[in-house]
Amino acid sequence: MAAIGSSPTEPMMIRVFKESSELEVWKRTHTGRYALLKTYPICKWSGALGPKIQEGDYQSPEGFYDVTPALMNPKSNYFLSFNVGFPNKFDQAWGRTGSYLMIHGDCKSVGCYAMTDDGIKELYAMVRESFRGGNRSVQLQLLPFRMTEANLARHAASPHAPFWRNLKEGTDIFDRTLQLPAVDVCEKRYVFNRTGAALLDPNGTCPVAPLSTMAAL
Repeated sequence: MAAIGSSPTEPMMIRVFKESSELEVWKRTHTGRYALLKTYPICKWSGALGPKIQEGDYQSPEGFYDVTPALMNPKSNYFLSFNVGFPNKFDQAWGRTGSYLMIHGDCKSVGCYAMTDDGIKELYAMVRESFRGGNRSVQLQLLPFRMTEANLARHAASPHAPFWRNLKEGTDIFDRTLQLPAVDVCEKRYVFNRTGAALLDPNGTCPVAPLSTMAAL
């Protein structure tokens, strides 16, 4: 099944929801916007709701990541896999550690997202075809739950609530525009759709966003 007006080589985005153990594949259509292609059950993830902090904590990561061709692993011990790109710029700013965090086959997880062999076979092929179309990366939005106000209110007492509120800024942009937010990090937090070519210092002060950018947030 293909998204309306989309082809296998079009850009794609993957969303993971821990709490409901779901993985969504979104594809860009002829309109330039993204449409939901398919939802897969996640067979197993490990740890609890919340980000990965350090090597050995058994946490599956949360945040915004980019899968590149170099992170694809066709010879995985778990049939097929691709690395989520942890630790990213945000994780590094917080001194977080961990390695080999994957989306893979089988149904075992030590900090990964296990999709079963059948699930990863389809998912891996879709990511590969997107790269064959010349796309440099696939955005991953690894989320604790669907980022609704009701769900944030349910988890308001969590020490991770401010982090999740920050993630919601990016997911809200996608939900409203159906286009991928540009992601960067400053002041040790995610920022989205900031103008200018220069990459931000993850530990530095966030530049004042132009009014047009602020409106988009």
